Amino acid sequence: MTDTTCHLSLSLDGYVAGPDQSLADPLGRGGVELHRWHLGEPDHDADRTAVGWLMRPRGAYVMGRNMFGPVRGEWAPVDGVDWTGWWGEEPPYHAPVFVLTHHPRDPVEKAGGTTFHFVTDGFDAAYAAAVEAADGRGVDIAGGASTARQALRAGVVDELTLDVAPVLLGGGERLFDGVETFGFTPVEVVTSPRSTHVRYRRAS
Repeated sequence: MTDTTCHLSLSLDGYVAGPDQSLADPLGRGGVELHRWHLGEPDHDADRTAVGWLMRPRGAYVMGRNMFGPVRGEWAPVDGVDWTGWWGEEPPYHAPVFVLTHHPRDPVEKAGGTTFHFVTDGFDAAYAAAVEAADGRGVDIAGGASTARQALRAGVVDELTLDVAPVLLGGGERLFDGVETFGFTPVEVVTSPRSTHVRYRRAS
């Protein structure tokens, strides 16, 4: 069985991204404040522990199109350049990444073993492809909010980690809208001035 994780930072009012995502604001207005705990070199033991949870290697990833980039509708260049993700030439995934989209696109291969595959037939198909590609090494639901909600509703997440930042965004993408049951038990909590990190496992 493939162990499936999901690790997201969110605000006190439940948003994982702010409103009005753009090239200038990849996480929406104010969204970067949710991630201060791991930007740069973390200087608190709790944040370093959570970075370890976040960066552990996985065999494959699933993400939504909004997390991959700011392009909406048909794929088109951004500032005259074909969009290949926020992460430069060597993204941090080092594994296949399955991107949910309504618009077909050829795979994008990057340095370090990351290849983005674009899946047009829904979450279940993307997740099944990720499980097969992971070959027992674990799948991570990378985000954003819509993709995480679909994974939670599908019941495939075994471990959910939330980094709760002391920030109110007031709008944007909420994580739990439409999720009717939680079904997780906290197994580890560490705190810093920048975030409270809670690691949950699916209740048996």
